[in-house]
Amino acid sequence: MKNELIERFTSYVKVDTQSNENSETCPSTEGQWTLAHMLVNELKSIGMKEVTIDENGYVMATLPSNTNKEVSTIGFLAHVDTATDFTGKNVNPQIVENYDGNEIVLNEALKVVMSPKDFPSLPDYKGHTLITTDGTTLLGADNKAGITEIMTAMAYLINHPEIKHGKVRVAFTPDEEIGRGPHKFDVAAFQAKHAYTVDGGPLGELEFESFNAAAAKITIKGNNIHPGSAKDKMVNSMKIAMDLHSKLPAQEAPEHTEGYEGFFHLLSFNGDVERTKLHYIIRDHDMEKFQARKTLIENIANEFKAKYGSDNIQLELNDQYYNMGEKIKPVMEIVDIAHEAMVNLSIQPIVKPIRGGTDGSQLSYMGLPTPNIFTGGENFHGKFEFISVDNMIKATNTVIEIIKLTEQKA
Repeated sequence: MKNELIERFTSYVKVDTQSNENSETCPSTEGQWTLAHMLVNELKSIGMKEVTIDENGYVMATLPSNTNKEVSTIGFLAHVDTATDFTGKNVNPQIVENYDGNEIVLNEALKVVMSPKDFPSLPDYKGHTLITTDGTTLLGADNKAGITEIMTAMAYLINHPEIKHGKVRVAFTPDEEIGRGPHKFDVAAFQAKHAYTVDGGPLGELEFESFNAAAAKITIKGNNIHPGSAKDKMVNSMKIAMDLHSKLPAQEAPEHTEGYEGFFHLLSFNGDVERTKLHYIIRDHDMEKFQARKTLIENIANEFKAKYGSDNIQLELNDQYYNMGEKIKPVMEIVDIAHEAMVNLSIQPIVKPIRGGTDGSQLSYMGLPTPNIFTGGENFHGKFEFISVDNMIKATNTVIEIIKLTEQKA
């Protein structure tokens, strides 16, 4: 299984599938189409049935039931796109066999080194086979590791028909990283009672709660005058933006929060004297606190409108997704099965809230309860991203064990 996982994963990450929020197409980039068609061909070649790809790039396939029992259809999903935070072009994965627990030189020429000093979890991987970047791109384990593990689990079950299972559906979706993953997902066509995204991080992660999420875009108009004659005339939009940002609680930012703590995150600050744009994301697990955060940013915007004119301060505030725990808690048995599967494989489940987005957040509200399980990767979205092949094997076996337990408990 090890070589199979490495071969699949390294072939997937070499396809540039970064999504693009400025594109109006679905998928938002051509590279996602390229990988989606690769996956269609591979699903057919390993023996999956009902393999489809729709006009929006959503790939679906079926592993038919091989049991006489009435077993609920379950699904597994992963997304084909990679993050926009760091380049995903020309990914050159490096394989570190029998990692010694010390520094890893990712790129000698550029002096890019991944050190246990900066990443304290690294020594935990001593003896593992790791796949890293070459220090110039992200790796794409988020979420090509999930695709790899689902594909490998399906191939294993097809090659081991003695393992009894119900009908299993798999799907590979576009544009998760820009929040659009489930927007055009056909839940009715998927025909699963519930599903799991294989989109988590380190070994044992099991998540069924997510943030409530919103995005806020604030545009500030100023007035640019030659600085030599600017007295009482110039209005510097950047200074207004800095003043506005200072009204938010400084400690309620990602770098100061953890667990169930929410935040305001300034994603970008772009401007000049004449015009400045601020882009925030707002997150909280608790719905009441989430609403309070949105109210606060609206009140701040209104305060500045009153001071500088309503035409000069514009706020665009939109909800993105909600806490999937509200939809999963009534069917906690699907989380319990994943928990039991990990325990059966001597994996310590780490049940914690997702401090980020996942397709499961939106899918759960679309009628498909979808908790999230680990892939085995760390440091997603940057040049220090890596994944343990040993833990990819465990993730693959977890998928298989969930399928087995679902049949046994039917």
